[in-house]
Formats: sequence, structure tokens, C-alpha cells
Amino acid sequence: MSIEAKSADLSALKINRDIKTSSNGNKKYIYIGLFLLIMIGYWYIKQNTAISVKTIQIIENSGIGQDAVLTGQGYVVAQVKAAISSKATGRLQELFVIEGDKVQKGMIIGRIESNDVQANLNQQKAQIAVLNASLANAQAELEDAHSAYIRQQSLLQNKVGTQSEFDGAQGRWKRALAQVSAAQAQINAQQAAIASAQVLVENTIIRAPFDGTVLSKNANVGEVITALGAAAGSRGAVVTLADMSSLEVEADVSESSLSKILPNMPVEISVSAIADKKYKGFVNKIIPTADRGKGTVQIKIRFNEIDERVLPEMGAKVNFLRQTNLNEVQEPAKILIPTSSILTVNGKKTVFIVGAGSKATEQIIKTGAIFGEFTEVKQGLLPGTSLIISPIEKLSSGSAITIEKE
Repeated sequence: MSIEAKSADLSALKINRDIKTSSNGNKKYIYIGLFLLIMIGYWYIKQNTAISVKTIQIIENSGIGQDAVLTGQGYVVAQVKAAISSKATGRLQELFVIEGDKVQKGMIIGRIESNDVQANLNQQKAQIAVLNASLANAQAELEDAHSAYIRQQSLLQNKVGTQSEFDGAQGRWKRALAQVSAAQAQINAQQAAIASAQVLVENTIIRAPFDGTVLSKNANVGEVITALGAAAGSRGAVVTLADMSSLEVEADVSESSLSKILPNMPVEISVSAIADKKYKGFVNKIIPTADRGKGTVQIKIRFNEIDERVLPEMGAKVNFLRQTNLNEVQEPAKILIPTSSILTVNGKKTVFIVGAGSKATEQIIKTGAIFGEFTEVKQGLLPGTSLIISPIEKLSSGSAITIEKE
């Protein structure tokens, strides 16, 4: 082998150290990239893994609830409420209202089929026309008979006529009087029949018995309506109507606490569905009987003022107040939240609220006085906001959350 060949072979076996160095540098960048991807993935998973949280709804507290004599739970109930039906049985032909419509007393809200009773009314009205014609004929006969009677009477007095002719004229006149009376009696009877037929027609018209609001629609056009709803496949009521001005709260109070309740006692009413307002009211009635099973007595509370947001069957909490607290209802309301739900971050008080898209949102607040386990919030929260109370230590702004159901 030549010297040139040996030199070529040895140079082929030489290690290129520059290539090794470049490969190590690439691995370093790959490791850094993988680390960053892992951190980004961890952050993404953390942000998008929903955390189960407990929340409360922010309400304004007047501050008098802590001084209440007694607290009761109940429901808003309409004292004037009725299931409206027809007096007659038939198929519902028209219905003019739906849920939520306001109606006035006497307003037509529906009709059932009335072809048969309307035909009967038309027949009765036609019959009275015949009877009126008979009465007119009898009255004409009466006038003629009366004239003949007067004429025969004059002839008899002048000794021109005979007694038999006078007696005949007098009898004819009396018969004509009787015929007129009979015709008038038939007309009176027919008018009564027409009035009865009109009642049957009116019974097919469903009217509102009082001013109110339609709570529910119980029947549809085409269904058979009966007064008692006893027939198979029939409906008893067309709509359910309530007078919204008659709304009261019916609350149950323990028998042992009944002595604390007095007639006309002032109360504060909190309606569960309305977080931003408390209503003033008073004890209207104490029902004079007890529920043996629950050991409670029902108290009826009337609103001093009410708005359209208060609806029947809404849950309500009632604070029965001392007479001296009557004016305190008008004091400025406070927002109180659990102190444990407040965090201090960089010297600022913060809380977490439920934000858009089921995300936790950090909110800076300004706090006030402390009332036991609660702290007053002067700024930063509005009534109706959903406040997260736990677990706040696991949250950050933007964390995905799911709300635990009670």
C-alpha cells in the first residue's frame, strides 16, 4: 500500500469535534423547549380544570335582623285566587288569554261551543213574535167587542135593543178580555223562556270574576270543559287567576314561640328570589289553630309595599321585629359577607366572584365594620353578585369553576 493511500485512510477516521459541539447545543435547546411546553401545559390544565366551589348571593342587610324577636320561613300566597271554569259543559272554542296576562272583572277570557243553546235562544225569540201577533189580534177583538157592548147597552137603555142582544155583546166583550189576558200571560212566559235561554248562552262565556293576573293555563282549545271536571278526558278549570294585590306571606311559627307574635307587629320580609330589596310589612292574622304534625301555627303577613317582582309561591324569610324597631327598617342597608372569604393581597382586600364563562374573577373591595363572623363591604360588591366563599385558597383570577349545589 502506498504512503498516499495510508494518509487518506487515516484522515477518514478523524473525529470532527465541531459537529459534536453543535449537537450538544441543539439538545440543550430541545430540553428547554420541552420544559416550557410542560409548564405551559400545566398552566393550561390548571386554568381549565374546573374547581368545585361554594357560593352565596350578595344581599343588603338592614341590620335589624339580629335584633328580631323571631324569624320564620314561609311562602308568598295570593289570598284572592281562583280556578276559572264555565258553568256549562262543552268543547273549548276560544281562549283569549295566556300566562301573565292581566284581566279586569267581567272581561271575556274564553268561550265554549254554544251552537245548540244559541239555536234554542233564536227559537224562543222567534216564538215571542208569534205570541205578540196573537196578542194584537186579541186586543183588536177586545176593542170590537167593547164597542158592540157599549152600543147594545145604549140601545137597551133607549128601549130599542133587546136584553138578549145586550147579554150576547157583554159575553163577547168578557171573552175578548180573557183572550187578551191569556195572550199577555203567554208572552210573559215566553220572555221568561228567552231569559233562561240567554242564561244558557251566557254560561258558555267564561268571564274574569275579579281583577287579576293569569297564573296558569289549564286547558287548550278543543278540550271538553266541565264545571267539576269529573268526566274522563275533560278539564275542570280553564285558567288559574290571582289578584296580585292580595299577596301575603304565610309563615309557620313554632307553638312555643307564639307568645312573641302580636297582631299588627312590624316585620321585615326577605324574598328569596329578590336579593336587592327587603320589604316592610306587619302581622295581619294569627290563624287560631295549630298543625298537630308540625307543632306550628300559621301567621299571615301583609306587605306595606310591594312590586311586580314578588310572585306567588316564592319562598320568604320573615323577621318579626320589636315595636321599637319599626323605624329602623328605614336605616341604610349594609352588605355583609363572611370574613373568611376575604383575602389580603399586596395590602388590598380582595374576594373572588363568579364571572362570565364560569370563571373566578378577583374583585378588590373596601371593607367597613366587623359584625361577628361577617364583615361590612362598603365598596366593590353589588347585591345579586355570586360570591365564592370556599375554597378561595385554590383559586386565581380566571380559574374555571363549578358551583356546588346545596
